[in-house]
Order: sequence, then structure tokens, then C-alpha cells
Amino acid sequence: MSALSWIILFTFLGGVLSVLGASLVLFLPKKIISKALPFSVSFATGALLSVSFVGLLPHALEEVGSENFHTLSMTILGGLMFFFILEKLVLWRHCHHDDCEGHVDVHAQGSKSAGTLILVGDTVHNFVDGILIAAAFLTDIHLGVVTALAVTTHEIPQEIGDFAILLQSGFSRKKAIIYNVISSLATLVGGLLAYFWLADFQHLLPYILAFAAASFIYIAVADLIPTLHKRVNLSAAIEQILLMLFGIGLIGWLHSFIH
Repeated sequence: MSALSWIILFTFLGGVLSVLGASLVLFLPKKIISKALPFSVSFATGALLSVSFVGLLPHALEEVGSENFHTLSMTILGGLMFFFILEKLVLWRHCHHDDCEGHVDVHAQGSKSAGTLILVGDTVHNFVDGILIAAAFLTDIHLGVVTALAVTTHEIPQEIGDFAILLQSGFSRKKAIIYNVISSLATLVGGLLAYFWLADFQHLLPYILAFAAASFIYIAVADLIPTLHKRVNLSAAIEQILLMLFGIGLIGWLHSFIH
């Protein structure tokens, strides 16, 4: 098989299989899912922050070199502003009046925006995964296979948290699966573009990584953490902290294992 064939096969299977594997949780009884959602959101918060600060940003910083740190930091800042504006647009699409509930309680009207943002962030992340897989295959076929398997393993726990966010944002199970599968196809697109144009666009990879990190940081800090603060009793706080630490630790361990 040619390198292109390997890239197509593994970027497609890696993206779709990780989503389908994580989606198995959606077929649990609704009562179990409703009880598990708060736990999953805490886990997802830790996982998103860990993916950003342990995975994406260190790679981006390594790639740009010290002379471009300022440009990279501006990319992160620009990404945060972009997703703030995007969330505002999502809110305004549902409400065009100043006295709308969405302007009083963002999470009452705007919970759907967290789901929309997670899909945007996932699409960027999946696109970057496709670029990384293609780069590995162009280096060595065996390295490409290992990288693709590692990416799939890395994605499954994150996708479980993403499904929890989509369900809490009001998406049905069917739509959550369909949208995530569509988002996963960005892995294939990224792989194909990298195969044909990697030499021309490789210098943009660190900034794509930084932009993806900005999306995950914004979701965790602006949408998920305020939701967690709605439960103020001590047992809930301990539970949330432990689950966040578990999400951080699991992603960190997987990242170390991959390397």
C-alpha cells in the first residue's frame, strides 16, 4: 500500500472509531446518564485543560522556537477572543432582545453554545490529529500506524466527556453521534491536506495547535467551570475536584505513554 492509502485508512478509522467507541456510553439507561452527566462534565473539564496544557501547547511551543513565542501567545489570545465572539453569536441567534433570559443567565439560554463550541474545537483538534498522523506515515509506515493507534486511544476518553457536554447542552443522542462523526472526518481532511501540502503549511502547525488549545481552554473556563460552581456543598466540591484531577491525570498519562 502507498503512504497515501495508509493515511486515508488510518485517519478515517481513527477518527470514526474513537467516536463510535465513546458513543457506546449513550446507550445506557437515561436515569444512569442523567446521574452520570455531572461527573462526566467534571471529568471533561480536567481532560480539556490537560489536553491544552499538557499536549497541544507544549508541542506548539517546541515547534515555534523562542523567537516566535510572542506570535504564538497572540494566537492563543486571538483564539480566546474568537470563541468568545462565536459564543455571543450563538446566543444572539437564539435571542435578539435585551430582556431575553439569555442575557440574564447565560447558561439558561446559552447551554447549547457549549455544545456548538465543543464541536468547533473538536473539529480543529481532529484536523490537527490528521496532520500529525500523515506526518508520521510520511516518515515511516510503522511510526504512522503506532501514531494513529495512539491518537485513537487518546481521543476516546475525551470524546466521552464531549458527549456528556453535548447531552447537557440539549443535543439528542442521535444528533450527538452524527455531529461527532462528521467532526471526526476532519481527521481525514487534515491527513489528505498534509500529504499534499505539508511542506508548504508545516510552519502553520504550531499556530493551529495553539488555536485548538484556546478553544478547549475557553470551553473549560467559560462554560463548564461556572456550571460546576452551581453545586456548592462540600461533597460536590470534593467530587468535582477529584474527577477533574482524574481527567487531568488520565490525559497526562496517555500523553506520556504515547511518547
